[in-house]
Amino acid sequence: MRRLALLILLPSAVMLPGCLAKTVVDVATAPVKVVSKGVDLATTSQSEADEKRGREIRRREERLAKLERDYQKQLDECEDGSRRACDEARDTYAEMQQIIPSIPVEPEGD
Repeated sequence: MRRLALLILLPSAVMLPGCLAKTVVDVATAPVKVVSKGVDLATTSQSEADEKRGREIRRREERLAKLERDYQKQLDECEDGSRRACDEARDTYAEMQQIIPSIPVEPEGD
């Protein structure tokens, strides 16, 4: 029984200092990790902000393209005499005019 206890305790005694050292390092670095994680969650990097802005601009451009297609169809129907299509075209045009200023102008290529 005594030999069995020695066989179990001897390997444990060899591994224990490594575990203690790792625990000390983990305890010492924990506050730094917590603070850095909090700062990371609280701030938005420039690239994240750029990506978000780009997604929003693309969403508006897609909406404007859909409105332009709808507007053309409504104008065609309006010219064919549909009063309802004329009213819808007027509403669509008004929505397009609200979206257009929010889309940045692309610089002209050389």
